[in-house]
Amino acid sequence: MWHGQFMMMPVLHIGGYRVAAIAARHGDAEILAEMLPQFNIECVRGAGAAGRMKERGGSYALRTAVKLLKGGATFSMTADVPPGPARRAGSGIVTIARLSGRPMLPLAVASSRFIALNSWSRMTINLPYSKIAFVIGEPIWVPDDADEETIERYRLEIETALNAVTERAYRIAGGNIKRATPRIVMEAAEGGAPLGWLLKAYRIGTSLMRPAAPLLLRLRERQGKENPNRSGERFGIASAARPDGPVMWLHAASVGETNAILPLIERLAASRDLNVVLTTGTMTSAGLAAQRLGAKAVHQYVPLDTPEYVRAFLDHWRPDLAVFTESEIWPNLIIETAERKIPLALVNGRMSGRSFDRWRRNSGFSRPLFSRFDIVLAQNEKLARMFTDLGARKVVAAGNLKIDAPPPPVDVGELERLRVALKGRPVLVAASTHEGEEDIVAAAHRQLARTVSGVCTIIAPRHPERGTAIAEHLKAHGYGVAQRSLGQLPGERTDIYIADTIGELGTLYALTAVAFIGGSLVERGGQNPIEAIGHGAAVLTGPHWSNFRDFYRALLRHKGAQQVANAAELAAAAAALIAGEAELQKMRAGAKTALQSLSGALDRTAEALAVFLPKPGAGVRRAS
Repeated sequence: MWHGQFMMMPVLHIGGYRVAAIAARHGDAEILAEMLPQFNIECVRGAGAAGRMKERGGSYALRTAVKLLKGGATFSMTADVPPGPARRAGSGIVTIARLSGRPMLPLAVASSRFIALNSWSRMTINLPYSKIAFVIGEPIWVPDDADEETIERYRLEIETALNAVTERAYRIAGGNIKRATPRIVMEAAEGGAPLGWLLKAYRIGTSLMRPAAPLLLRLRERQGKENPNRSGERFGIASAARPDGPVMWLHAASVGETNAILPLIERLAASRDLNVVLTTGTMTSAGLAAQRLGAKAVHQYVPLDTPEYVRAFLDHWRPDLAVFTESEIWPNLIIETAERKIPLALVNGRMSGRSFDRWRRNSGFSRPLFSRFDIVLAQNEKLARMFTDLGARKVVAAGNLKIDAPPPPVDVGELERLRVALKGRPVLVAASTHEGEEDIVAAAHRQLARTVSGVCTIIAPRHPERGTAIAEHLKAHGYGVAQRSLGQLPGERTDIYIADTIGELGTLYALTAVAFIGGSLVERGGQNPIEAIGHGAAVLTGPHWSNFRDFYRALLRHKGAQQVANAAELAAAAAALIAGEAELQKMRAGAKTALQSLSGALDRTAEALAVFLPKPGAGVRRAS
């Protein structure tokens, strides 16, 4: 049965055969544990993990259920597992049916009068003086050799059957099924939660602010953050024609997110003969897209989040599927896309704990947005629960795409030029550094130079436009500095080489045995270490790596990375790795083991999105 719809179920047991039911181990389930024996029903304590790492007695309950069923008893359980998502059957019930050889039997009970509590499952209390209906569906047998794909098929079958018997029970009893239906299910049927006043105010406000948009863009152009030759794209005016055939639109924030989804673009475009439009918001990501997008893909700057600009963009491109990445939640982009019935997905989904708390406090703003996604593919189970709590209708923990992304490309010619210029000098690369870290790295270089003769440190700032300011600052502190954006190469007297160019991290990682990954010695949450590992570099990180928690936990657990806290520790760790080949190889092996334990996200993500893509030969989506 569905959770929350079981209050009258015990009266079905009229004796004469053995019945057991499952009840969770938490305090709220104590009332069930006390009540069930009054109906001659045994109580088995335990519950499924529902994606949690914590064992909640599910293994014990499964073993007990199989034993009881093989002994001739009936075992009763809810198909959906607290805390949800509601009305989504778990695979546990199918596994029990497979192992026991007994069928699943969908049951529902409804009454004409009831109280529906405002809980995740819409817990229903049936009231006296009601018309009551019990509906029993057909038995569903699961073969004992069912593989993972078959189990999923039967999971969907029991889910469909439970929805059917529940709907019939309420129809027979004359009860209002909407009152007993969980909010997340109602929102799915209606295409998302209704827009609250705060979201409506945002949409009106962004529309009224349109006259200021050109001024904002001109200011950003003067700061080097916008391409003046392509400003029309920010107003939804396309700079390229829409190709014939189906189009998939992917939106990524910047370089890191773009790198992560490039393999996904290649996979899906090749499998469906699909055209792709990729939108990003930064000039660095636009440069990367120009270098690495295939022939059937085009880059556009994402339109400003104003209803009119978004509509112009959608009118032109008419995408068949819209895919956002990581934490790119733009209200007007999401709402306008959903209103056109374009399937909407969020891939590689993540958010910080602080962001989650902020979204949860403003549920009238967040719920209408997250409930409009047809699917959210989160980086891990914890994040999947966060998205579910915020109203996402279907959430899957698919893993992190950055694990499966190939390492950034190497310019062989430039790599050789750098090697010739360095003349065999040992190199430490400090990649994706943020403001405040360059001074720490420079201090580490000074200490490292005392023990490692001729060492050269390369700093590749996260934001290359900071390169000149960094170079001038370090020169003022007595360092010999060369700057790549000026066409300079490191010379014999170069202490620190500023690599302030776009798309060259692969070349830099191929140049070094040791890489410090920035954003981690200051509280910025860290940057992606996988690209460095892909080129064989040993990774050093500061303590602040919350943005890549899964990566670093696995790497540190397998000794595939080393954490440092300051300049002295950075210098000591780099010196040990540069001088010790055995230690270097040990760290590389640990990193490889760690990444293997996390891989598979690309396959899972591509498979999940393929469901939403048009079949070959389908017509082009029309503007609406």
